[in-house]
Amino acid sequence: MHALAELFENNQNWADSLKKADPQFFSRVARGQHPRYLWIGCSDSRVQAGDIIGALPGEVFVHRNIANLVLHTDLSAMSVLHYAVQTLQVPHIILCGHTNCGGIHAALQRKSFGLVDGWLAAIHNLYHEHHDELDAIDDPDRRADRLAELNIHRQVRNICSTAAVQNAWRNGQALAVHGIMYDLATGLLSDIGLTVTGPDALPPICRFIP
Repeated sequence: MHALAELFENNQNWADSLKKADPQFFSRVARGQHPRYLWIGCSDSRVQAGDIIGALPGEVFVHRNIANLVLHTDLSAMSVLHYAVQTLQVPHIILCGHTNCGGIHAALQRKSFGLVDGWLAAIHNLYHEHHDELDAIDDPDRRADRLAELNIHRQVRNICSTAAVQNAWRNGQALAVHGIMYDLATGLLSDIGLTVTGPDALPPICRFIP
Protein backbone atom coordinates (compact mmCIF):
# COMPACT_ATOMS: atom_id res chain seq x y z
CA MET A 1 0.00 0.00 0.00
CA HIS A 2 3.02 2.31 0.24
CA ALA A 3 2.70 3.09 -3.47
CA LEU A 4 -0.87 4.32 -2.87
CA ALA A 5 -0.23 6.27 0.33
CA GLU A 6 0.26 9.55 -1.53
CA LEU A 7 -2.93 8.98 -3.51
CA PHE A 8 -4.99 8.42 -0.38
CA GLU A 9 -3.51 11.52 1.22
CA ASN A 10 -4.26 13.61 -1.88
CA ASN A 11 -7.79 12.21 -1.95
CA GLN A 12 -8.35 13.15 1.68
CA ASN A 13 -7.13 16.69 1.07
CA TRP A 14 -9.31 17.00 -2.04
CA ALA A 15 -12.43 15.75 -0.26
CA ASP A 16 -11.75 18.01 2.74
CA SER A 17 -11.41 21.06 0.48
CA LEU A 18 -14.74 20.38 -1.22
CA LYS A 19 -16.52 19.76 2.09
CA LYS A 20 -15.06 22.94 3.50
CA ALA A 21 -16.51 24.94 0.61
CA ASP A 22 -19.81 23.01 0.64
CA PRO A 23 -20.45 20.72 3.65
CA GLN A 24 -23.35 18.97 1.88
CA PHE A 25 -21.56 18.44 -1.42
CA PHE A 26 -20.90 14.70 -1.23
CA SER A 27 -24.22 13.80 0.38
CA ARG A 28 -25.99 15.68 -2.41
CA VAL A 29 -23.92 14.08 -5.18
CA ALA A 30 -24.49 10.62 -3.69
CA ARG A 31 -28.24 10.94 -4.25
CA GLY A 32 -27.90 10.89 -8.06
CA GLN A 33 -26.20 12.38 -11.06
CA HIS A 34 -27.53 14.93 -13.52
CA PRO A 35 -24.58 15.78 -15.80
CA ARG A 36 -24.96 18.29 -18.61
CA TYR A 37 -22.21 16.71 -20.69
CA LEU A 38 -21.09 13.37 -22.02
CA TRP A 39 -17.37 13.68 -22.70
CA ILE A 40 -15.80 11.17 -25.08
CA GLY A 41 -12.04 11.56 -25.11
CA CYS A 42 -8.68 9.89 -25.29
CA SER A 43 -7.20 7.71 -22.54
CA ASP A 44 -4.02 9.81 -22.63
CA SER A 45 -3.04 10.64 -19.05
CA ARG A 46 -2.51 14.29 -20.01
CA VAL A 47 -6.13 14.79 -21.07
CA GLN A 48 -8.27 14.76 -17.92
CA ALA A 49 -11.79 15.90 -18.80
CA GLY A 50 -12.86 17.22 -15.40
CA ASP A 51 -9.64 19.12 -14.82
CA ILE A 52 -9.55 20.65 -18.31
CA ILE A 53 -12.98 22.25 -17.99
CA GLY A 54 -12.93 22.81 -14.23
CA ALA A 55 -15.83 20.44 -13.61
CA LEU A 56 -16.91 19.06 -10.25
CA PRO A 57 -17.99 15.45 -9.63
CA GLY A 58 -21.46 14.91 -11.10
CA GLU A 59 -21.10 17.46 -13.89
CA VAL A 60 -19.54 15.32 -16.65
CA PHE A 61 -20.24 11.73 -17.70
CA VAL A 62 -17.02 10.39 -19.24
CA HIS A 63 -15.95 7.70 -21.68
CA ARG A 64 -12.33 7.39 -22.77
CA ASN A 65 -10.33 5.12 -25.02
CA ILE A 66 -7.22 5.24 -27.20
CA ALA A 67 -7.61 7.97 -29.86
CA ASN A 68 -11.17 8.83 -28.77
CA LEU A 69 -12.91 6.44 -31.14
CA VAL A 70 -16.66 5.83 -31.31
CA LEU A 71 -17.04 2.49 -33.04
CA HIS A 72 -20.48 0.97 -33.50
CA THR A 73 -18.99 -2.43 -32.68
CA ASP A 74 -17.66 -1.21 -29.32
CA LEU A 75 -20.23 -2.37 -26.75
CA SER A 76 -18.70 -0.21 -24.03
CA ALA A 77 -18.92 3.03 -26.02
CA MET A 78 -22.41 2.23 -27.29
CA SER A 79 -23.62 1.43 -23.76
CA VAL A 80 -22.20 4.68 -22.37
CA LEU A 81 -23.75 6.66 -25.21
CA HIS A 82 -27.15 5.02 -24.80
CA TYR A 83 -27.19 5.53 -21.03
CA ALA A 84 -26.06 9.14 -21.25
CA VAL A 85 -28.62 10.05 -23.91
CA GLN A 86 -31.62 7.92 -23.00
CA THR A 87 -31.38 7.76 -19.20
CA LEU A 88 -29.35 10.79 -18.10
CA GLN A 89 -30.62 12.83 -21.06
CA VAL A 90 -27.49 14.94 -21.33
CA PRO A 91 -28.06 17.96 -23.61
CA HIS A 92 -24.47 17.97 -24.89
CA ILE A 93 -22.07 15.32 -26.17
CA ILE A 94 -18.45 16.40 -26.55
CA LEU A 95 -16.00 14.45 -28.69
CA CYS A 96 -12.54 15.71 -27.76
CA GLY A 97 -9.38 14.92 -29.69
CA HIS A 98 -5.97 16.31 -28.84
CA THR A 99 -2.60 17.26 -30.28
CA ASN A 100 0.34 14.85 -30.19
CA CYS A 101 -1.95 11.85 -29.76
CA GLY A 102 0.02 8.63 -29.42
CA GLY A 103 -2.69 6.58 -31.08
CA ILE A 104 -2.75 8.88 -34.09
CA HIS A 105 1.04 8.84 -34.39
CA ALA A 106 1.03 5.03 -34.16
CA ALA A 107 -1.56 4.76 -36.90
CA LEU A 108 0.64 6.85 -39.20
CA GLN A 109 3.61 4.51 -38.82
CA ARG A 110 4.08 1.47 -41.01
CA LYS A 111 4.78 -1.03 -38.27
CA SER A 112 2.92 -3.24 -35.83
CA PHE A 113 2.33 -2.30 -32.20
CA GLY A 114 0.59 -5.54 -31.24
CA LEU A 115 -2.98 -5.84 -29.99
CA VAL A 116 -3.70 -2.14 -30.47
CA ASP A 117 -3.29 -2.53 -34.25
CA GLY A 118 -6.84 -3.81 -34.56
CA TRP A 119 -8.20 -0.90 -32.57
CA LEU A 120 -6.29 1.63 -34.67
CA ALA A 121 -7.54 0.14 -37.95
CA ALA A 122 -10.21 2.84 -38.02
CA ILE A 123 -7.49 5.50 -37.95
CA HIS A 124 -5.51 3.67 -40.65
CA ASN A 125 -8.60 3.68 -42.86
CA LEU A 126 -9.16 7.38 -42.23
CA TYR A 127 -5.56 8.10 -43.17
CA HIS A 128 -5.94 6.18 -46.44
CA GLU A 129 -9.06 8.21 -47.27
CA HIS A 130 -7.16 11.48 -46.85
CA HIS A 131 -3.60 10.42 -47.69
CA ASP A 132 -3.18 12.99 -50.47
CA GLU A 133 -3.84 15.89 -48.09
CA LEU A 134 -1.92 14.34 -45.20
CA ASP A 135 1.13 13.26 -47.19
CA ALA A 136 1.47 16.82 -48.48
CA ILE A 137 2.17 17.99 -44.91
CA ASP A 138 5.92 17.75 -44.36
CA ASP A 139 5.99 18.20 -40.59
CA PRO A 140 5.05 14.87 -38.93
CA ASP A 141 3.53 16.54 -35.88
CA ARG A 142 1.34 18.82 -37.99
CA ARG A 143 0.37 15.83 -40.11
CA ALA A 144 -0.68 13.88 -37.02
CA ASP A 145 -2.62 16.81 -35.60
CA ARG A 146 -4.49 17.21 -38.89
CA LEU A 147 -5.37 13.52 -38.83
CA ALA A 148 -6.54 13.96 -35.23
CA GLU A 149 -8.86 16.74 -36.42
CA LEU A 150 -10.19 14.59 -39.26
CA ASN A 151 -10.75 11.86 -36.70
CA ILE A 152 -12.86 14.22 -34.61
CA HIS A 153 -15.09 14.84 -37.62
CA ARG A 154 -15.40 11.11 -38.28
CA GLN A 155 -16.24 10.22 -34.68
CA VAL A 156 -18.84 13.00 -34.42
CA ARG A 157 -20.50 11.53 -37.50
CA ASN A 158 -20.35 8.09 -35.89
CA ILE A 159 -22.02 9.44 -32.75
CA CYS A 160 -24.74 11.15 -34.74
CA SER A 161 -25.50 8.00 -36.73
CA THR A 162 -26.25 5.87 -33.65
CA ALA A 163 -29.79 4.83 -32.81
CA ALA A 164 -29.52 6.44 -29.36
CA VAL A 165 -28.82 9.90 -30.76
CA GLN A 166 -31.18 9.74 -33.73
CA ASN A 167 -34.04 8.44 -31.59
CA ALA A 168 -33.45 11.31 -29.16
CA TRP A 169 -33.70 13.83 -31.99
CA ARG A 170 -36.77 12.11 -33.41
CA ASN A 171 -38.44 12.35 -29.98
CA GLY A 172 -37.74 16.06 -29.75
CA GLN A 173 -34.96 15.78 -27.17
CA ALA A 174 -32.60 18.76 -27.17
CA LEU A 175 -29.19 17.26 -27.93
CA ALA A 176 -26.08 18.78 -29.49
CA VAL A 177 -22.93 16.91 -30.49
CA HIS A 178 -19.73 18.95 -30.49
CA GLY A 179 -16.25 18.23 -31.81
CA ILE A 180 -13.40 20.04 -30.06
CA MET A 181 -9.60 19.88 -29.93
CA TYR A 182 -7.30 20.06 -26.90
CA ASP A 183 -3.79 21.46 -27.27
CA LEU A 184 -1.34 19.72 -24.95
CA ALA A 185 1.20 22.53 -25.37
CA THR A 186 -1.12 25.28 -24.14
CA GLY A 187 -3.73 23.47 -22.06
CA LEU A 188 -6.47 25.11 -24.10
CA LEU A 189 -9.50 23.75 -25.91
CA SER A 190 -10.37 25.01 -29.37
CA ASP A 191 -13.69 25.10 -31.18
CA ILE A 192 -13.18 23.58 -34.63
CA GLY A 193 -16.62 24.71 -35.76
CA LEU A 194 -18.24 21.31 -35.52
CA THR A 195 -21.64 21.12 -33.80
CA VAL A 196 -24.53 18.94 -34.91
CA THR A 197 -28.02 19.48 -33.47
CA GLY A 198 -30.10 17.25 -35.72
CA PRO A 199 -30.03 14.61 -38.45
CA ASP A 200 -30.42 17.14 -41.29
CA ALA A 201 -26.72 17.96 -41.00
CA LEU A 202 -25.78 14.35 -41.80
CA PRO A 203 -25.41 12.70 -45.20
CA PRO A 204 -28.65 10.91 -46.16
CA ILE A 205 -26.99 7.50 -45.78
CA CYS A 206 -26.39 8.25 -42.08
CA ARG A 207 -30.02 9.15 -41.31
CA PHE A 208 -32.48 6.59 -40.02
CA ILE A 209 -35.83 6.45 -41.77
CA PRO A 210 -38.70 7.04 -39.27
